[in-house]
Amino acid sequence: MPLDPHVSRFLDMMALGSSDGITLEARREGMRGLARLAGLSAEGVATRDLVLPGPAGPISARLYALEGSASGPGLVYLHGGGLVTGGLDTHDGLCRVLAEAGALRVVSVDYRLAPEHPFPAALDDALAAMDGVAAQADTLGIDPARLGIGGDSAGAGLAARVCQERRGGSIRAQLLICPVLDVHGSHPSRRDFAQGYFLDEATIRRDLAACGPEAAGPSPRLSPLREADLTGLPPARIHMAEYDPVRDEGAAYAARLERAGVETAHTVHAGMIHFFYGLGRLVPRGRPILSEIARDFGACLRGAL
Repeated sequence: MPLDPHVSRFLDMMALGSSDGITLEARREGMRGLARLAGLSAEGVATRDLVLPGPAGPISARLYALEGSASGPGLVYLHGGGLVTGGLDTHDGLCRVLAEAGALRVVSVDYRLAPEHPFPAALDDALAAMDGVAAQADTLGIDPARLGIGGDSAGAGLAARVCQERRGGSIRAQLLICPVLDVHGSHPSRRDFAQGYFLDEATIRRDLAACGPEAAGPSPRLSPLREADLTGLPPARIHMAEYDPVRDEGAAYAARLERAGVETAHTVHAGMIHFFYGLGRLVPRGRPILSEIARDFGACLRGAL
């Protein structure tokens, strides 16, 4: 279907500026500014800052839960941002919506970013955070039998890889929102939406270069779609946007998971672009979609054995 009209206006606004030559710090501030402008939030959600043990020192995290809730299913959440930007504050509103709509106890993870910390620092922190939350689930009020992992964009790629490296463990389900699953991919959507749809090919290339030498190869640690064996992974909920360069990676991953016998639900949201779910009042349709994503994933965890 055509682009959502609010998405079109947002893209027109973005086109007034140029990302050519933008510094990394300016991009980071731009993402923080976009989060403030989007105004995404939810009522009745309490937060608590946490510290989780990490391979290079403590990892900052934040727990989100419905006010008055003492326990429930848990979601370890890994934010997007190309592994070079984003953090607890840029995804604060998004995590509040996930906690409220899904009745989930969400742990947002502030993993290390490149280029200050080249890949696989982000993945190492994601693995450690998953292990840390699982180890102290009772203390965090999380039902250890109903613990999932998820993320958006590059963070969703990390979540997919954590599931691969921790298969058979404590992860009961995975939530992948517009995941980047093959950083060196050449699917048609990467060409069709290479420019002018918020996430563009030039940005993907810059982020990849910033991740360091390990990102240069086709390793499944950074490109989970390239993992040869997908058997034994937890049920997956994969949400893609119609006008997104990484759309076809999500479809390919969903198809491979299904062939491997993994329970998988794959949804393409019509008229949407990458990060639509975080644009709040800028793209009004995004908020109810995000709420439905949260409700569905909460139900998935509650049905976990």
